[in-house]
Amino acid sequence: MANRLAQTTSPYLLQHADNPVDWWPWSPEAFEEARERGVPVLLSVGYSACHWCHVMAHESFEDEAIAAVMNEKFVNVKVDREERPDVDAVYMEAVQAATGQGGWPMTVFLTPDAEPFYFGTYFPPEPRHGMPSFPQVLDGVHRAWTDRRGEVAEVAGKIVRDLGERQLTHNAEEKPGEDELAQALLGLTRDYDATHGGFGGAPKFPPSMAVEFLLRHYARTGAEGALQMAADTCERMARGGIYDQLGGGFARYSVDREWVVPHFEKMLYDNALLCRAYAHLWRATGSDLARRVALETADFMVRELRTNEGGFASALDADSEDPATGAHVEGAYYVWTPARLREVLGEDDAALAAERYGVTEEGTFEEGASVLQLPQGEGEQAESSVADSARLASIRERLLAARAERPAPGRDDKVVAAWNGLAIAALAEVGAYFDRPDLIAAAVGAGDLLVRLHMDDRARLARTSKDGQVGANAGVLEDYADVAEGFLALASVTGEGVWLEFAGFLLDHVLAQFVDEESGALFDTAADAEQLIRRPQDPTDNAAPSGWTAAAGALLSYAAQTGAEPHRTAAERALGIVKALGPRVPRFIGHGLAVAEAALDGPREVAVVGEVLGDLHRTALLGAAPGAVVAVGAEGSDELPLLADRPLVDGRPAAYVCRSFVCAAPTTDPAELARLLG
Repeated sequence: MANRLAQTTSPYLLQHADNPVDWWPWSPEAFEEARERGVPVLLSVGYSACHWCHVMAHESFEDEAIAAVMNEKFVNVKVDREERPDVDAVYMEAVQAATGQGGWPMTVFLTPDAEPFYFGTYFPPEPRHGMPSFPQVLDGVHRAWTDRRGEVAEVAGKIVRDLGERQLTHNAEEKPGEDELAQALLGLTRDYDATHGGFGGAPKFPPSMAVEFLLRHYARTGAEGALQMAADTCERMARGGIYDQLGGGFARYSVDREWVVPHFEKMLYDNALLCRAYAHLWRATGSDLARRVALETADFMVRELRTNEGGFASALDADSEDPATGAHVEGAYYVWTPARLREVLGEDDAALAAERYGVTEEGTFEEGASVLQLPQGEGEQAESSVADSARLASIRERLLAARAERPAPGRDDKVVAAWNGLAIAALAEVGAYFDRPDLIAAAVGAGDLLVRLHMDDRARLARTSKDGQVGANAGVLEDYADVAEGFLALASVTGEGVWLEFAGFLLDHVLAQFVDEESGALFDTAADAEQLIRRPQDPTDNAAPSGWTAAAGALLSYAAQTGAEPHRTAAERALGIVKALGPRVPRFIGHGLAVAEAALDGPREVAVVGEVLGDLHRTALLGAAPGAVVAVGAEGSDELPLLADRPLVDGRPAAYVCRSFVCAAPTTDPAELARLLG
């Protein structure tokens, strides 16, 4: 037996490198082995911050007896869904089609031709809650494979044919317009939780992309209801347990509709998207809370997720060791009891902290522990009126220092290109808005890493790296799109044309490798990528923007910066899916709706001839016009195309605003520029 995972770069796979299971990474060799041995493939898909993945690993994959059955009767393949989103997407689609639900860990049994025939998620080591045990499943699948091979092949073939016949409703000739965006707003209003903010019931996920759509819709139309939903949702999340009140940053989701108890893992993509959303909320409203949360979330990413190479790690685990019991449990790093507060703060400050953060004897979580939260409905000024603000700041600092002494959650150190692109965009903008050059420098550092390590000499992207070693997996559509988005933000903030050039290289790959020329639809994998049983293609926005809608947004911005007609056309054709899905499922196409708002608004093109991050440049960046692009540079600069033939005005810095092939008169007045972008 030879577990082959020790040579991989995925922290999730490395967690399984010492299992008694004879794991293979996803590879042609694994399926050839299954062919030679005449056994099925057991495909197990998960990710490092997945709580139930850890549970199943401990219960079953670390069990010698269960592992012996797996090794004897199957070829076992372990996949990190974050490294291979294409493999995950194809088989998750099959799981959902067969069972009506999906999730991780995902357990799929395949023929040696990679065709799926039996599906599941988590299986316990013994029967419980109506679920068969994992050994029962292994035995049942083995007997079906041995005794009814023809029937298994027939089922597998039918599943693959059914998947192949699924078609998207996409009309590239019909872009979303006023009606579709108004219907999407109405749909969100129907799903809106007016009491607690957010959409739908428990579990409740932070709706960062829906918030972006609502803010852009308000900016374009003045619809106060859209702004109110965005602002109230952001405030309730920021005051809830889903937000880390001591260290900043957001957990993955709330198990309840009130945002009190999170599922504690912290993901880079959530925090990048929410950091940017709160910054844009501040831009729209001037909210002190939004400003604080944007900055704290940016600082969290830099402090806790930045790697030695300058990129950003994927996630922090939900589980860690409870210092009181030694058990490895969810949330142990983050929760408090009144007794623990007294140990750190003494009686008087502990009483204030308990009142401030909602820590009770009964607790809001498990075993009488509480997740820290702030009182709902108070303004930022009211926060400091509870007691002296210096005392509250001291309490927070001491609690944070005491927490840092606890065993920390594990960190998934792999650098995912797409999510780093999202982080670059957020940090560049927040740094520019709030005069934090260190955040801009962190964004530039991550951009440098992606160029140096993830891009080859043909500007093709690798999806991941770890410890400065590039991974073997090719970038997918979301990698090209989100990294291009990050580079476009860097170009706007720094005025350095090389970032626009790199974005262009990536988007040229999108046009050449990911777009269906006939329909205008986009695929998640490149035309020359490894061929799976189905070429994945999902336009819906879930935890992060889909590759499809992210590409539409980056293509649209690049076209506005450069005048590149093929990119504009591709963006508009891609938005046909938003016309189809926006009115029906607005919660799951939020980024697409935000891009559609930008397309309807122009987007506006702003050229600032003058100092980088001077008054005019900052005013341009703070303009709320949906999707507006900004170019900045000295008179005569050839760094960015929008600066061409744009002189100073009477020797003074000037801003030029154009929209839909029409330009306003240049202005030297920041107030006038703000009006033009309002």
